[in-house]
Amino acid sequence: MLTIGNKTFQSRLLLGTGKYPSYETQKEAVRVSETEILTFAVRRMNIFENSQPNLLEQLDLTKYTLLPNTAGAKTAEEALRIAKLAKASGLCDMVKVEIIGCDRSLLPDPIETLRASEMLMAEGFIVLPYTSDDVVLARKLCELGVHAIMPGASPIGSGRGILNPMNLSFIIEQSDVPVIIDAGIGSPMDAAYAMELGADGVLLNTAVSEAKDPVKMALAMKLAVEAGRLGFEAGRMPKRNYAVASSPMEGFVLNE
Repeated sequence: MLTIGNKTFQSRLLLGTGKYPSYETQKEAVRVSETEILTFAVRRMNIFENSQPNLLEQLDLTKYTLLPNTAGAKTAEEALRIAKLAKASGLCDMVKVEIIGCDRSLLPDPIETLRASEMLMAEGFIVLPYTSDDVVLARKLCELGVHAIMPGASPIGSGRGILNPMNLSFIIEQSDVPVIIDAGIGSPMDAAYAMELGADGVLLNTAVSEAKDPVKMALAMKLAVEAGRLGFEAGRMPKRNYAVASSPMEGFVLNE
């Protein structure tokens, strides 16, 4: 079970809702993924229109928890304003803090992210900050009292997978809240690896939406997250420098 604040989920896969080739493909990919959390950028949606935004109107939203993000914000104040808009529209009081500090790499601004998280906590939000794999920043966010940490595996949309497993391991080890690997996941191998490191969940979008077959990839990601979590809980065998026979050496019948 994945617990974030006062919310509990069966699935450990969080899915983005953008870039799909069609709404039907999006709908089917979401279905087969069995995700319970859908994330989207508030600034890209007309949340105060009478009808649901086209992006979400294809889905039965009673089955999902919506995780609005503050993409597009450059400062903590902008992030707070976006989060309040989402909350006022009745979407959710859970928010992914996303404040980009570099337009080329799309890496998050650590200072503004820390400030925004503190401001949103004071407003009563369930706060999930998106960060780089900065171990010290992750610790400071935990000390602040955020409800989950979302470090990137690699830059957003790059599909490069996990570039710094050691830092992610440090973040997971020291965190007393869920760690959800966010950004850069490109394949089921990456998702499984993230979970084997001990992550509590994986958030991805482009890896599914830009796959040749998004529906099949959504299913693959679901299974990878489940397999990786099971592998972590089972505990892998130790790595050794030399071969060890898999069959016992005692009891062989020897030819005379």
